[in-house]
Amino acid sequence: MKTKFYTYIRVLRVNQWLKNLIIFSAILFSGQLFNINLFVKSFWAFLIFCLLSSTSYVLNDIIDYRFDQKHPVKKNRPIASGLISIPEATFVVFILSMTSLILALFFSLPFFLLAFLFILLHFFYSLYLKRHPVVDIFAISFSFMLRTFAGEVATGFHIPIWLLLTIFFVSLFMATVKRHAELVAQGRETRASLKLYQEHLLNFMSTTFAAGTILAYASYTYNIVDVPQMGSVFNETVAPFEGRKWMMVTIPFVVYGIARYAQLLYEREQGERPEKIITTDRPLVATIIVWAMIVVALIYLF
Repeated sequence: MKTKFYTYIRVLRVNQWLKNLIIFSAILFSGQLFNINLFVKSFWAFLIFCLLSSTSYVLNDIIDYRFDQKHPVKKNRPIASGLISIPEATFVVFILSMTSLILALFFSLPFFLLAFLFILLHFFYSLYLKRHPVVDIFAISFSFMLRTFAGEVATGFHIPIWLLLTIFFVSLFMATVKRHAELVAQGRETRASLKLYQEHLLNFMSTTFAAGTILAYASYTYNIVDVPQMGSVFNETVAPFEGRKWMMVTIPFVVYGIARYAQLLYEREQGERPEKIITTDRPLVATIIVWAMIVVALIYLF
């Protein structure tokens, strides 16, 4: 019984629920993270999208199980290895999709429409979009945008457009890096779209999207409204410091994070599992924690 439960946890890919934390960005960057009512709403939105994400993962594993059987790592997934049969997995998809959509409908109609669009996107992604190069990467990025919009709809707070563009570019960057790692490490037989990708194209796109992420985030930090300024003691002694945009001090951490992620890809070929990199690489984890602490301090303490 315990083994079967663990098998279902694996097929739901609970470790990848980390992606849905982006839903909290709406209240985090609006200065409302410690508003209990809004936090609870964001948390419920997070849980619903975790169920939706697991639905898409199981559906994807059903459709891709023949490709996964050829993959040195993915062949051990519950569906590809035969631990969970196709009928069982199909039933899981039905239960998860119905449960999550019903919960989304009780949340609000706009939130339900976003949830439905999210599961529809992943349905077409698994069946069709993932087989087409570049289109598959943009589909992944769009799913992150939907998560962000879900956080906005759930709370009524919106994030600045430059921050939204940052999320767009960084998700494109991570998806491109993942495709590059798959192509280099496993070849073209484990994913249909890899047959049409060229390594130099993926290098170009990862560089472009990394630059886009940095420029968009830098623009956000410069144009942020109500930027905290230094206190009166500093204003009297170093007057030019008064008008500086203090959120810009977080830019080096974003640049280093992207550079570190790229290093792990090109030197160690670890980009195929981004959730593992983000949670296990100590320099990258430390960078994310310090960045988050500075952002919270600038928004909530000054």
